Amino acid sequence: MDNNFWNPSVERMSRDELHAVQTRRLKETVERVYSNVPYYRDKMQRKGILPGDIKTLEDLESLPFTTKQDLRETYPFDMFAAPMESIIRIHASSGTTGKQTVTGYTRRDIDMWAECMARCLTMAGATRASKIQVGYGYGLFTGGLGAHYGAELIGAAVIPASAGNTMRQITMMKDFGTNFLCCTPSYALYLGEALGEAGFTKDDLQIVGGIFGAEPWSENMRKEIEDILGLRAYDIYGLSEVMGPAVSQECCRQDKLHVWEDFFIPEIIDPVTCEVLPGKTQGELVFTTIYKEGFPLIRYRTRDISSLCYDECGCGRTHARMTKPDGRSDDMLIIRGVNVFPSQVESVLLEEGNVSPHYRIIVDRKNNLDAMTVEIEMSENIFSDHVKGIEATESNIRKKIESVLGISCGVRLVEPKTIARSEGKAKRVIDNRKI
Repeated sequence: MDNNFWNPSVERMSRDELHAVQTRRLKETVERVYSNVPYYRDKMQRKGILPGDIKTLEDLESLPFTTKQDLRETYPFDMFAAPMESIIRIHASSGTTGKQTVTGYTRRDIDMWAECMARCLTMAGATRASKIQVGYGYGLFTGGLGAHYGAELIGAAVIPASAGNTMRQITMMKDFGTNFLCCTPSYALYLGEALGEAGFTKDDLQIVGGIFGAEPWSENMRKEIEDILGLRAYDIYGLSEVMGPAVSQECCRQDKLHVWEDFFIPEIIDPVTCEVLPGKTQGELVFTTIYKEGFPLIRYRTRDISSLCYDECGCGRTHARMTKPDGRSDDMLIIRGVNVFPSQVESVLLEEGNVSPHYRIIVDRKNNLDAMTVEIEMSENIFSDHVKGIEATESNIRKKIESVLGISCGVRLVEPKTIARSEGKAKRVIDNRKI
């Protein structure tokens, strides 16, 4: 059993106790949004639902869903359930289309967020003696400040590095004796790559753990990060609409992510029919926040593809666990009728020793047919190889990808360092189709 608990009485409460807390808080939240958010009140009235109709957790299914489009239609503050005088923080998403989604936090909301992050950091082994380097961006993006407040709550020394300035990040990790690193997984790989270029190795660092999120990543990428930086890599999940980082995270078992169910009720639905699916069935992840004051959400459709497991974990925690999101239901690629997630391609590439973990997927439509090409950086050793060796590697990777996806694709190896690096979320897909 794991001894790394921040709040053991909550993290290990029985399912009956947890359901009692969820039921009480769900009723309070439904009453709050009905009374204070006209948009929700109208939605509920159209379905013929009053707050008093919500008596059990099973009644959650009768409530309407919330989508990102709802948040855009109520931009910027019409989904807030607390007066602006009570809002002490505003964050906004970095959406690439349409208006940003804006979220507001009361003092209690910030305290709750710090509590969730403190649980996550402690679960990964951090203590008040740790030095935690936060390489997520600060500002309107929730990552930096979310990790920061949780680290401060446990009493650790926070190094607010923010994103970017890679050589300074490496210098701080080395000189300050950083123990834990928080950033995106793609940036962690970039830091490891830059570490070697600077003439250092993982042995020059004191990092024992890394908490990486904000983008999907595979088990193979985990192994790559752990090897290059000499740490244990933990997946953390969150989204700005629901709270930010620390909605869930892996424990020491690194087997699925614990959802803090005293604050968030998760569901899995069929993304087409919206039917609620049973445990361990893959579908779209939906969250209802049951403690937030400023910006509570009812049945928010995350578009992330996952599944839920309610078995008690070997670490001793009783909260539900979600699988690492396997792509998204809205931005997954549909190529010639086949659903394709970048994580599937990534898993193949990271098993191949002759290429780097930097790649991009390019989708075009030629003569009314979809065409997918995967560009991958060569490793230094194969770059100096003869043309036949490169062609053989391309052919080998293409066959493996086609075996996994069930569709044909092109593979093109490119020179090292030619695919742009990202200090935030990596852009893996370029879809040139006009659809």
